[in-house]
Amino acid sequence: MKRKTVSEIKELLTGEPGEADILAIRKDSRKGVRKLLAAYDRTVEKEARLARQFTEMSVYEKDRRKNGYTAIAGVDEVGRGPLAGPVIAASVILPEDFYLPGLNDSKKLSEEKRESYAEYIKTHALAWGTGAVSAGEIDRLNIYQASKLAMQRAVHSMETDPDFLLVDAMELPENIPQTSLIKGDSRSISIAAASVIAKVKRDSCMKGLDSQYPGYAFGQNMGYGTRDHLAGLKNHGATPEHRKTFAPVREFL
Repeated sequence: MKRKTVSEIKELLTGEPGEADILAIRKDSRKGVRKLLAAYDRTVEKEARLARQFTEMSVYEKDRRKNGYTAIAGVDEVGRGPLAGPVIAASVILPEDFYLPGLNDSKKLSEEKRESYAEYIKTHALAWGTGAVSAGEIDRLNIYQASKLAMQRAVHSMETDPDFLLVDAMELPENIPQTSLIKGDSRSISIAAASVIAKVKRDSCMKGLDSQYPGYAFGQNMGYGTRDHLAGLKNHGATPEHRKTFAPVREFL
């Protein structure tokens, strides 16, 4: 049988090679083939690792389903630390057969991947919703209470009522059974999904504020206290979107 060219092997490995194909390729001593095989093995191992991670992050959802819950919502918020902009939360109910290997805490994902994942989650979720609390409300309530309120607004914005909540590091004053998980966005697929949707929405909001209030680099720093942002505060003062109770914003009032 004629031996395959390196290009043919490359095409084969980018598809779905069978066990017999892989066995034959492993016997090929050509340098180019060995490099292709090494890259293929790395890809397979990465996919296996992400699959294991997804399974591990599905434990809480599976456990609650065993106890009869069918509408388990993951809830998370983003934007506690910035000096400007709202805090935004999301609530997501995923179907039992949902599968998105690589889903994780939104801070661990690239912007491109977050946006791609957010669209996939919205398309495949049983329900999802978001809630926002403005800078002015944050100043009146404090950031802890504002974060809690954003989460509650997200839960109530969904078209489907959840029968159980998995909440990232917080307990909500809701008459719904719930579990608070420290670092929940890296331990639960539902909370991770919520963190991705919330992060994408907040980033979009801050990019909009960047156009409305130029000079603070909101589109790059998302409201965090970077050098460019602090320079903007010094040169232009605080905007209505700044959290007046946060240092160093109050120094420029």
